[in-house]
Amino acid sequence: MRGITVKLYQETETGTNTFGEAVYEKTAVDVDNVLVAPATAQEMTDTVDLYGRQAVYTLGIPKGDTHEWENKTVEFFGEQWETFGIPLKGIDDLVPTPWNMKVTVARHE
Repeated sequence: MRGITVKLYQETETGTNTFGEAVYEKTAVDVDNVLVAPATAQEMTDTVDLYGRQAVYTLGIPKGDTHEWENKTVEFFGEQWETFGIPLKGIDDLVPTPWNMKVTVARHE
């Protein structure tokens, strides 16, 4: 089994505006071997109850990935999505697959 390449948009602070607020630039980083699975009916219901957003997909992130996934924009299947909630990470040695973290995504609004 092999995942797909997902674009993860990271924000880098590039300075401040005239009001002294931080200005950010988004850059895309390719993350290889990401599993993409449709959210279950139960996950869809639970995420609406907890976060007010409906889960559409769950991403399986490969072991060793060091990117920040919380509240980020991702792109796959030709569309942009928003991650939400806390990424759930397992202990590498106790997870027998190459993926050890789950991230939930919703439609990009």
